[in-house]
Amino acid sequence: MTLSNSIVTAPSTQVAQVPQVPLAAAETTPRLPVALMFPGLGDHYLDMGLELYRTQPIFQKNVDLCAELLKPELGVDIRDIIYPNRASSPAPVAPAAPSKGIDLRKMLGRDKSANAEEKNAPIHRTCYTQPALFVVEYALASLWRSWGLRPDAMIGYSLGEYVAACLAGVLSLQDSLTLVARRAALIESLPPGAMLAISLPEIQVLPLLGTHLSLSAINAPELSVVAGPPEEVEALERRLATDGVASRRVKSSHAFHSRMMEPIAEQVTQLAKGYTLKAPRIPYVSNVTGAFITEAEATDPSYFARHLCQPVRFFEGISQLLDGAERILLESGPGQTLSSMVTQHAQTRAKKPVVIASMRHSYDPQSDVAVLHKAVSRLWQGAASLDWDQVPQSALAANDTGPRPEAAAPSDTEDKLGAIWKKTLNLETLDRDVSFFDLGGNSLVATRLIFRISRVFSVKISLRRLYEVPTLADMAKAIDALKSGSEPAKATKPAPSQPGKSALKPRLQLPNGLHVTHQNEAETRHFYSDIFDHRTYAKNGVTIEPGACVFDVGSNIGLFTLFAHTETKGNIRIFAFDPAPPIFEILSRNVAEHGINATLVNCGISNRNAEAQFTFYPRSAGMSSFHPDVAEEKHVLRSIMRNQRQVGMADVVDQVADYTEELLDARFEAVPFTAKLRRLSDVIREYGVEKIDLLKVDVQKCELEVLEGIDDADWSKIRQVVLEAHDVDDRVHTIETLLRRHGFSVKTEHDEMYEGTNIHNIYGVRA
Repeated sequence: MTLSNSIVTAPSTQVAQVPQVPLAAAETTPRLPVALMFPGLGDHYLDMGLELYRTQPIFQKNVDLCAELLKPELGVDIRDIIYPNRASSPAPVAPAAPSKGIDLRKMLGRDKSANAEEKNAPIHRTCYTQPALFVVEYALASLWRSWGLRPDAMIGYSLGEYVAACLAGVLSLQDSLTLVARRAALIESLPPGAMLAISLPEIQVLPLLGTHLSLSAINAPELSVVAGPPEEVEALERRLATDGVASRRVKSSHAFHSRMMEPIAEQVTQLAKGYTLKAPRIPYVSNVTGAFITEAEATDPSYFARHLCQPVRFFEGISQLLDGAERILLESGPGQTLSSMVTQHAQTRAKKPVVIASMRHSYDPQSDVAVLHKAVSRLWQGAASLDWDQVPQSALAANDTGPRPEAAAPSDTEDKLGAIWKKTLNLETLDRDVSFFDLGGNSLVATRLIFRISRVFSVKISLRRLYEVPTLADMAKAIDALKSGSEPAKATKPAPSQPGKSALKPRLQLPNGLHVTHQNEAETRHFYSDIFDHRTYAKNGVTIEPGACVFDVGSNIGLFTLFAHTETKGNIRIFAFDPAPPIFEILSRNVAEHGINATLVNCGISNRNAEAQFTFYPRSAGMSSFHPDVAEEKHVLRSIMRNQRQVGMADVVDQVADYTEELLDARFEAVPFTAKLRRLSDVIREYGVEKIDLLKVDVQKCELEVLEGIDDADWSKIRQVVLEAHDVDDRVHTIETLLRRHGFSVKTEHDEMYEGTNIHNIYGVRA
């Protein structure tokens, strides 16, 4: 059955005509082509599109057609799987009104009364899920086609590519349904698997996979999906949580697009060989290559096996669509996941595409018809290339441009919040009644929004609360309630961290061309400027000569160690110390990568051998301390930014600003470690150190304790001392006196960047 005769259309007498005024207006605007997007598994749910089945004749007839074609293959009526209660009396269809928020309890799986039936529904069995999703997406595309939509391009995500292939004429509807059903049965015969979305780019995910995990999808520059055995995925999830990398489980029964699919790959190839495969009549993007599929690929039976096992290159595919002709992207299937990913992908582009979803999430309280009508409205506003004569009058009601009831003027909070939304989502205009998540927001973007809200309004709104009040107007009201104290803040507790387990960290190319692994880009750039550009540690008579021995106490990720290594062209011996396991791991990587002759010690240096609580800030490792003081640290960061602006370093301020405010917002999201403390003289004896050409100390309020851990007999081995001192209880004077007593010429300076703080640099040089 070909595409042209497989889509059931309604008689023209059943279609209401569009008013002439909107038509005349539309004709004055150039029409834009539309690309259809078909989602994969994950957003499916019981009764998806039930209202469309009850109210849209074209949708219903195509669902019925698919169900009849599938009966011999499945042995059941797929309508009984998707719509088990379709015969009951339908509820009245709600008008296309703005959403008032999502059903959070349902989204989180806590609505036990509503979820009990769905949790155990047959639709979640792979052998039914995939045919069911195909049927709904095909029926919705058929509805759009009946309204004159002729896509100029398509992209499907995973199973969604089968819908695109069918609509493009590669497979007939009968063959598509049979192949999807038999493929699903083969997958169900495999061992169960799991999938995990990770906020890391492909290049950083690949080293984490090991033997059993596979890269399953690349959805964005820093959003990948991994699949494999459940226990392996769970172990990786724990490892990522330990290291502070965001991840979330994907709703899935098997490890799709992974090596766990390989046992059935040849069977899928043999299945595809049994069908007539034709060249696509409508261009669509391949998941396998991320480019438009070729005739050779579409007609090669082995392509379907590669599609089964290889990762979905959705990000590359969307780039292919956006880099081509200007077009509207319309998601044709349950949920709005693809729309959200595309919207985020398009943020960096000068011209933003129109991205539209046409079905609701399972936890969205809007009616199916309301969401569909809203999509029609946005297609109208975007000048989509549809046959508006065929679009029902009711669907165009949302385009009414007549006067609306006068709404209350936006509050000051809403105005400020709107500016934050525009910055976060990269938007020029906003509708106060549109959901943040409809505009491309997701959980990771929402985290950035929370930081900015905290910065501007001095309140902490939780991610869960954000989902409860997703529109601009409602979110502003929630912020006002938090400010007045009438609504309790619901802070989230960070996942506990454990030493010794971490994911691959991000990498950065420094201005001098060297690459380093790091924890926070803005912080790393700030420290680089301090060490390499301003050469803070290489002035006031302090030198680092070839053959020197350097003790780097408070090494952090090792930028000073790297500086000393490059200054001496590698002819140096370094002892580097840091107490925080996550930072110590990064230090180890950087030392190994650059071939530095360094002895690394995972401990803090103090005046005693003991264990102590170390407060580690993942977002600001340089401010981590054995003596944390939140108020002082906030003051220091604000002062640095103010001073940089005063001396004309706006570019540096721009780099550090996000880091600083993120730190202030997330200051209490600390990770505690029990760290080992050692006296410096004990280390000197353990390693038989005879001389220390430079002792560099940067240890956040522990500098005096470091010096007190040096025995009198060892002071003569030290030629130079450079340290950062916090002048608490006259500490600077105490350190100056101590150094002079041991024969050092001492100079203390208050760097212009630290004006207004108690931080001083002290330089001690022995004659």
